[in-house]
Amino acid sequence: MNILLLGAGGREHAIAWKLAQSPLLDRLFIAPGNAGTARCGVNLAIAVNDFPAIREACITHHIDMLVVGPEDPLVKGIHDFFLQDPLLRQIPVIGPTAAGAQLEGSKDFAKAFMVKYHIPTAAYQTFTPDTLAEGIRFLDSLKPPYVLKADGLAAGKGVVICETHEQAVTELTAMLKDQKFGNASAKVVIEQFLRGIELSAFVITDGVTYRILPEAKDYKKIGEGDTGPNTGGMGSVSPVPFAQGAFMQKVEQRIIRPTIDGLRAEHIPYQGFLFFGLMNAGGDPYVIEYNCRLGDPETESVLPRVNNDLVALLQATAAGKLDEVTLETDPATVASVMLVSGGYPDKYAKGKVISGLEAVEGSIVFHAGTARDDQGCIVTSGGRVISVTSKGDSLVGALEQSYRNAAFIDFEGKYFRSDIGFDL
Repeated sequence: MNILLLGAGGREHAIAWKLAQSPLLDRLFIAPGNAGTARCGVNLAIAVNDFPAIREACITHHIDMLVVGPEDPLVKGIHDFFLQDPLLRQIPVIGPTAAGAQLEGSKDFAKAFMVKYHIPTAAYQTFTPDTLAEGIRFLDSLKPPYVLKADGLAAGKGVVICETHEQAVTELTAMLKDQKFGNASAKVVIEQFLRGIELSAFVITDGVTYRILPEAKDYKKIGEGDTGPNTGGMGSVSPVPFAQGAFMQKVEQRIIRPTIDGLRAEHIPYQGFLFFGLMNAGGDPYVIEYNCRLGDPETESVLPRVNNDLVALLQATAAGKLDEVTLETDPATVASVMLVSGGYPDKYAKGKVISGLEAVEGSIVFHAGTARDDQGCIVTSGGRVISVTSKGDSLVGALEQSYRNAAFIDFEGKYFRSDIGFDL
């Protein structure tokens, strides 16, 4: 079959890498892709939100399935766009409709959904510019630190944790009155701060049945020891030692199953991946956020542990036959280390030549922010540039392998955290 994959990051390269291994795949197209995905299929210079161009590509290349990597086109309704088009409606889309994507696209919707279906999450209230004064009074009732979340998508930057009441009031005012995050912060969710350790859980679902994928833990802060500003993710590991046995039973019973059942009760069809950002607070799981797709950089650690043919898994998802599939997981540990551009997550330069890729042995190199220049050289094109992923019998072994190979890869301003997995 012919598959079109939307996206251009490390997550999409990992998906493309896995899809390309399947004997069921005839041709793979990636829009827009990067220098790494070009080795798995054919890159198409189409933006992920250019629905008319995506439509034309599907017709031209006889696409049999659309796999959506990032959240933005899902929230904007790419699945609905296909269902409403006579020429596209027979093409299965891996990713929810806009109704299901609200779980990520609206923090307020997600929190209300969790409360309705008794899914454990932090206490919260939602405010608008007209209820700013009430929001400040709600802050008065909480103890620091304070968690403020823009309701809509804000490119991963819409969550702010304030250490003092004064900072929280200033930030809330900036978000609501000054539109710090544009329309994304037209509503702001203020929620109770949960103390614990974070992890990510993933499922693939056909709307009725689900299969739990390997869990992962990512590292968002730019600095060693989880210091400095948040990034899109500086690395990830899977499995997560504390997320086994009884804890994961709680996750399934209290969170995953009620979420899938809640979507069905709301008559929201959901075929695709669902990502649960969780907090382990004293041995009990709480949902921090939902995402309507796979995570990045978690996918780079999760998919290498999935032994199933990914194309077959997606076909079963689209056909509503996940109940016929047994998920097979590699017991090995996988560790991914992200190499980023100097200055990231703030201003950084692009177009820096990347060298040393050919020296990597025993690791998988997933490209994130890469491209080819006019001379054919692979160059940097984003903040997060390369993910070096390794398997091992232990976390220490997998990390050592990733760091060994990360040293071979070079570009001007290269930076990576040397303490991924430090808290495990």
